[in-house]
Order: sequence, then C-alpha cells, then structure tokens
Amino acid sequence: MMYIMLLGGLALLLIGGEALVRGSVSVARKLNISELVIGLTLVGFGTSMPELVTSLQAMGQGSVGLALGNVIGSNISNSLLILGLAALVMPLSVHPRAVARDGTVMIAATFLLCALLWFDQFGRSTGVILLGLLIVYLAFSLFIGARRNDPAAQLHRAEGEMVQSRYGLGLGLLIAVAGVAGVVVGAHFLVTGAISVARSIGISETIIGLTIVAVGTSLPELATSVIAALRKRSDVAIGNIIGSSIFNILGILGVTALVHPFSVRADMTAEALAGDQTVSIISSVDAGALVLSAGLLMLFAVTGRRIARWEGAVLLLGYVLYMGLTFHLLPTLEIIPNGG
Repeated sequence: MMYIMLLGGLALLLIGGEALVRGSVSVARKLNISELVIGLTLVGFGTSMPELVTSLQAMGQGSVGLALGNVIGSNISNSLLILGLAALVMPLSVHPRAVARDGTVMIAATFLLCALLWFDQFGRSTGVILLGLLIVYLAFSLFIGARRNDPAAQLHRAEGEMVQSRYGLGLGLLIAVAGVAGVVVGAHFLVTGAISVARSIGISETIIGLTIVAVGTSLPELATSVIAALRKRSDVAIGNIIGSSIFNILGILGVTALVHPFSVRADMTAEALAGDQTVSIISSVDAGALVLSAGLLMLFAVTGRRIARWEGAVLLLGYVLYMGLTFHLLPTLEIIPNGG
C-alpha cells in the first residue's frame, strides 16, 4: 500500500504541477500579463509548487529530514540528473550573458544555504530574510527586463512562451485550481508513503527526501527541460533549472522556515540520544554535492557557449556517484558528523 501511495503521489504531483502552470499561465495571458512576468514568476512558482507543498506537509508531520532533503536533493537532481539528461537528448546551446546574472544569484543562494546549514539557522527571521531576497531578485529582474535587449529578460520571456496554454479565463482558473488540489493531495500521498518506506526498509527519512522525493518533486522541471531541448530551446532548459534552484532555496525554504521553524539537528538519531549534540541530518557529502552541482552547471554553461553531450554525461556520472555515497555504496570522508 505504501508503494502505491508513493507512486500515486508522484503521478499527482506531476499532473497537478503541469495543470497549475498551464491554467495560471492561461489566466495571465487573458489578463494581458507580459510573457516576461509569466516566465519569471508563474512558471518558476508553478514548477516549484510540488517541492513547496511536499516540504510543508513533511514539516507538518514532523519530518524535518524529508522536508529539507527534498529541497537540497531537488537542486542536486536539477543540475546533475535533469540537465544531464537534457544535454544527452540534445546538446544545449547557451548565451553566457543570459544565464550569468541568474546563475550568480543561484551560486550566492547555494552558499547562503550552506552557511545556514553550518550555523543551523532556520528560524522565522531566516524565513523572512530568504523571502525578502527572493522579492528583491524578482523586482530587480523585472526592472532590468524592461530593457528589451537584456539577454536574461529574453530568456525569461522564452520560458513563458514555451508554455502552450490558451484556455478561456474560466477554464484556465478551473484547471489551475484543479492543479493545486492535485499537488496538495499528491504531496500528502508522497510524504505518507515516503515516511512508511523509510521506516519499513530501515533508512533515514533524510535519504528518502534527498533521493526519491527530490526526484519526484522535480518531475515538472524534467518535463519542461527535455521538451525545451527537443524543441531546440536549450536556453529555456538551462534557465528553468537555474530559476527552479533559486526558488527552491529562497522561496521554498523561506516559506518553510517562516511557517515551521526547524533545526537540522532536530531528528533524534542514535548519536543524539547518546548525547552528541553536533549531529546534523545533512551531511558534508550532501552540502558538497549541492555546491559542486551548482558549480558544474555554471562552468559548463558559460564556457564554450553550449553544454555538450559529454558534459551531460559528466553531470549524470556525478549524480550516480552521489547516489553511491548517499546509500553508502562508496566510502565517504565525513567533515561534519551527521545522522543521515
């Protein structure tokens, strides 16, 4: 039963997330909202909605590891797994200037997250700061986007134009509401099933969050990126990954910390019960993979003006190695003691 809930939750997240994006984009177009705003906000928020609802529901059930692992694992899978697959389908051409600004924001947000993990600072004040930074980023991007020759703005417009959605206002609203309902129900099934699977096979909820749940909630990004690559809009594929990573850190963690303040040392592992208060549910391997994945994405994106198939293979190999380390199939060197 728990596996049925897990698979059913993943399916509902994918279908609901897609419906939410298409419905809301259709409504926005009927209201004459520009493609720049659609691409920068609705598409970004829509594809990240599965991660947001899943993390909030996991927090509501007391599973900090599942919620935080979902966000960190999603960013790792976005850069290594999804972008790697997209590059294997079709080499990805990229305008370095188009991704430089957002890519810099992604790198800065990644290091900020690592600092928050190190100092274990995920209170409500942190949530306010993260959301404030997201608002500043969006406002600055929209302001700069008023210049028609801005490469990053052109990329965000293309993200909006990629969504094939021309429903009427009423039907668009109905589809968007149905999408939200699908995401909420799917997240409930996914979280419940994931917790049951973790307990039944004896691994931590954090690992389930970093792997199965993270990949599942990243399915909308996978679909968007592969379709963009097939349509020879590889810049959209890369922009989608970068934008999603920014939303995950600043938006999802911001909302999560604001609604449910938490600690990365909240889970009572065996070490914690023995009196070791330095235990963290996120390991140095996880933090290292997060930084390395973002770094490789930007390295490949701004050099050579394309991500070749061999570079996609390198990204996929990095994800395979990370999975090997996560499931202890390969030896690890721990810098920070952890309970994951």
